[in-house]
Amino acid sequence: MNRDYRTTREIVGPLVLLEGTPGVKYGELVEFRTVAGLRRGQVLEASSGTVLVQVFEGTSGMNLGQTVTRFLGHGVQFGVSRDIVGRVFGGLGQPIDECAPILPERLVDINGNPMNPYARDYPDEFIQTGISAIDGLNTLVRGQKLPVFSGSGLPHAELAAQIARQARVLAGDDEFAVVFGAMGITFEEADFFISDFKRSGAINQSVLFMNLASDPVIERIATPRFALSAAEYLAFELGMHVLVILSDMTNYCEALREVSAARKEVPGRRGYPGYLYTDLATIYERAGRIKGKKGSITQLPILTMPEDDKTHPIPDLTGYITEGQIFLSRSLHQAGVYPPIDVLPSLSRLKDKGIGRGKTREDHAGLLNELFAAYARGRDGKELAVVLGESALTETDRTFVRFSEEFERRFVHQAHDENRTIERTLDIGWDLLAMLPLPELKRVAPAMVEKYMPKPSASSSR
Repeated sequence: MNRDYRTTREIVGPLVLLEGTPGVKYGELVEFRTVAGLRRGQVLEASSGTVLVQVFEGTSGMNLGQTVTRFLGHGVQFGVSRDIVGRVFGGLGQPIDECAPILPERLVDINGNPMNPYARDYPDEFIQTGISAIDGLNTLVRGQKLPVFSGSGLPHAELAAQIARQARVLAGDDEFAVVFGAMGITFEEADFFISDFKRSGAINQSVLFMNLASDPVIERIATPRFALSAAEYLAFELGMHVLVILSDMTNYCEALREVSAARKEVPGRRGYPGYLYTDLATIYERAGRIKGKKGSITQLPILTMPEDDKTHPIPDLTGYITEGQIFLSRSLHQAGVYPPIDVLPSLSRLKDKGIGRGKTREDHAGLLNELFAAYARGRDGKELAVVLGESALTETDRTFVRFSEEFERRFVHQAHDENRTIERTLDIGWDLLAMLPLPELKRVAPAMVEKYMPKPSASSSR
């Protein structure tokens, strides 16, 4: 039974400390009736009748004597049904698209349940994003966690919107959905995402959660959990293949650091709480496949590396938890390449499970390795020419340098609305390999060269 309390002892930042509240549980939802109106919060700590609550809307206007607190006996919940597809929600799961209210089939706790490792099924199905640098060299596999490491000012928002529009599972005819969770973004960015989804029609298979930079910092911590709760319902109860895009995880971690400082916790690296790794794992590990379930959750978190530093705690810990990373390059962006994906430091640890005969094409694995090696050699040659001069390069080295430049121009670079099939991506790769001497192609089988390499007459006309 709910009881009202007037035992508020202290208000600090977004936190409220109460006494004389026996029986309250961690994670329980709280309502505050204040002179500034009704506000909600969640229990962070509960011990010996003392409770610490984080207030979602902030504590501005609240005072000790006139605040009435009610504990609701359950955690933060989100009402789910098939009707959530095609809708836009705020950071706390409230509809903001001026459409009819959602009539939920049931309420789910946003913290969810950890996925049993024994029940996990291994990711092995290719997801086509329409982006050659991802599909061709750093393949995304259904059930994988593959983050995008970006930097301030790089076009990760445009890339996220493009992937959301274009991504699909090639195998089977099961339903596909996108859950997009935005944290700490500006109003202009939110308007861009919503408008882009509506213009392209992607909104019809998407669920959007928008937390703005002007929204309370506490809300930012809940937003990805609302998004993942929606994804789990669509995937494991409705049998959909769900791609979850979370942007920007750096804003999420900054919110976590701010709340930790308000709680006067002992800081860890660069002021972030010592439990940052564990907290990120509670988000990232909610992706995957479950044995016996048709649906799946694939996760594409996006984070901006402060000062482009990949050793910063956020990308560093994210790399430990996830299965690879996609790096965006500032130098490629300045050279006019979109998307500016640097394929050399990028990695998809599960790519070998999602490519090959019956999934993409029989030549994919060998072509991938050959393109990667040739591009790396061309980049090395370009750097050597800067130090020693172009005259220090052999003719073969110069060929690889030209290859690397064409690789960036024709393979990595593509239009913002260009949706390449995996066959088109692989064909471009073979066109590029035709620039190199045949004896230098050591990672593709001769049979694949004979079958897919353009003949000299065809390549010379390009």
